Amino acid sequence: MPRAPAGGVPAQESLLESAEAVWSCPFDFAEGLDFDPLLLRLLEERPVARIEMPYGEGTAWLVTRYEDVRTVTTDRRFSRNAVTGRDFPRMTPEPIVQSEAINLMDPPASSRLRSLVSKGFAAPHIARMRVRTERVVDELFTAMADSDGPDLFAHLAAPLPLHTICEVLDIPERDRHRLRGNALTMMNVRADNREAAVRAKAELRGYFTELTAQRRREPGEDLISSLAAARDGEDLLDDQELAVMAMVLLITGQDTTTYEIANLCYLLLTRDDLLARLREHPELLPKALPEMLRWIPFRKGVGIPRVATEDVELGGVTIRAGEVVHVSYLTANRDAGKFPCPHEVDLERPSVPHMTFGWGAHHCLGAPLAEMELLVALQALLARFPGLRLAVPAGDVRWNTTSIWRHPLALPVRW
Repeated sequence: MPRAPAGGVPAQESLLESAEAVWSCPFDFAEGLDFDPLLLRLLEERPVARIEMPYGEGTAWLVTRYEDVRTVTTDRRFSRNAVTGRDFPRMTPEPIVQSEAINLMDPPASSRLRSLVSKGFAAPHIARMRVRTERVVDELFTAMADSDGPDLFAHLAAPLPLHTICEVLDIPERDRHRLRGNALTMMNVRADNREAAVRAKAELRGYFTELTAQRRREPGEDLISSLAAARDGEDLLDDQELAVMAMVLLITGQDTTTYEIANLCYLLLTRDDLLARLREHPELLPKALPEMLRWIPFRKGVGIPRVATEDVELGGVTIRAGEVVHVSYLTANRDAGKFPCPHEVDLERPSVPHMTFGWGAHHCLGAPLAEMELLVALQALLARFPGLRLAVPAGDVRWNTTSIWRHPLALPVRW
């Protein structure tokens, strides 16, 4: 089987005509918010491509077009549960996902858990949390204003989501940074990080096993206590489901939101036209936010794959039963067939659902919480610091190179 060279592009154009060509996908592109040129080429030239990744056995299919991604994420012939126990192609040396986690379940099993968890992110809960989030953002900005080195990553993006999700789960403040450190270790893509990632995952699981057992005995007003008692008919979450669910909520509740806050701030601080428009018309922000989330390449590659349970024709390619299939939400968000002029940020683009929070049975349950945090943070930023600008040239901003996530490591600012 022909292989693509390390850069990901087949040595001869004739390979583009062969579904047997294997593209090398390190998914390590992290140059500001520029779009990965390899992903863009796959979207345009090989929308269903066979790829190999840094870790895991064998190859996988990568699906990049919006409608094809929607098919894979909603069609029961593609199973997430079927990857359980497999050394599937991936970005990290140690798989991040836990076998009992909701994000490895298929409907109807996942539907039961989603029904239980979604109650914690219902509109009335989010509305109450918005008031607390506004207060926290105000306190964070006061601290930033008093700082000798104001930094939007350190003073806003990193602490806000961690504080919010830990408040939702009622995690003691003394434990928060250690838990975040473990989560960061699990996202590291370096080959020499495998043992550390195994330990980090075990420590997180052990912590939440103890915490959730304590919440069953002594329930409070937090989401973990609510999940411990929540019923779907006669069903309750068992001990393992509850522990892993709490662990997943911590990781997903602060990780993506942290990096999206940082990326949104970088985008606005490097695009005078966008920043000026939103300063002049702050009422546009609720509509502008989904468009910016669509445009931002929020991660470097792909997440948890699926396995075809039978032969499926997709994009002119036959995916055989048993083969691993990854989807790219990044490229789906840049598909010109769905978003005209997809590489432009159009703050008044007609509403088309983006895939930044996933799709189908595994659309992020915490998306309403994340969207609320992002909106509150940006509204307060625009109102409180009208002269805000980067304190260094945009080219001097350093970007993460060791994680699955794309984000600046620091955003020094002045006003």
